[in-house]
Amino acid sequence: MTTIFFATDIHGSDICWSKFLNAGKFYNADQLILGGDMTGKAVVPFIHHGGLNYRVTLLEQAFEITNEDELTDMKKKVRSRGYYPYLTSPDEIKELEKDPALVSKIFLQEVLKVVQQWMDLAEKKLEGTGMKVYCCPGNDDMDEVDEIIRASKSVVLAEGDVTMLNSGHEMIASGWSNRTPWNTHREEDEDQLKARYEAMTSRLKDPKNAIFNIHVPPYKSNLDEAAELDADLRPKMAGQALTPVGSTALREAIEKVQPLLGLHGHIHEGRGVSRIGNTLCINPGSMYEQGTLLGAIVRLGKHKVEDYVLTTG
Repeated sequence: MTTIFFATDIHGSDICWSKFLNAGKFYNADQLILGGDMTGKAVVPFIHHGGLNYRVTLLEQAFEITNEDELTDMKKKVRSRGYYPYLTSPDEIKELEKDPALVSKIFLQEVLKVVQQWMDLAEKKLEGTGMKVYCCPGNDDMDEVDEIIRASKSVVLAEGDVTMLNSGHEMIASGWSNRTPWNTHREEDEDQLKARYEAMTSRLKDPKNAIFNIHVPPYKSNLDEAAELDADLRPKMAGQALTPVGSTALREAIEKVQPLLGLHGHIHEGRGVSRIGNTLCINPGSMYEQGTLLGAIVRLGKHKVEDYVLTTG
């Protein structure tokens, strides 16, 4: 029997990444698997006003920083929520307001800097354990992230591959999603997703004993219920109106192949489990902004899920 710890959608949170790396030891897991959407969503300017004085606006609340300790604490608070602190000046802010391309360049620079820090931390924490992290960046993760992960000794870029885990289970992995209203980095039409999945599943030697680590959940699985949006991308009925947004191509692939296990994310509020035929599908959900790591412990036999539990930590 082997024990997997799976988490996803940590969106740049230093706290969640650190907890994830510690999860193998904490939960006595043999294998760490990370779903997509590793990176954060925004840069937070720390505007310098002379000396050790900075002004920071976080979640529409303004903070006045007057000393080194406050600066350190605020940086930590910003990083724990998955955002990127950026020290700047009033003059640079004026220039950035005129140049969206420069803002994007700074955002990419800060994202990649943290991804490299994460790879370094993984190497330090996992050294000597014999454990690796298998991951596939998600639709919110830019392409440049892949090169940094590929160079890591402790984190394996599993995107598009059939990976044989130490447990003897084959795993396919992809962070690509079906179309979203936000036109993110890795999304495509359902026919393209179908071809992507078939390219991997056709290489499986023991399909019914396989793991599908696919970022997007299958359509109408109860793991893909998200707030329905109006024409202005605002939630209908204050977010109470829900609609399935998962991938039809993935559901078709699961129905056809009937793998042992599906590991999904993408829909943060979609925490739960579902069965599609003989396949157990899990979405542990995400609460990265609170610094809470949601995950799933799954114990696998050769052709059987022995048991599972959703975790909060």
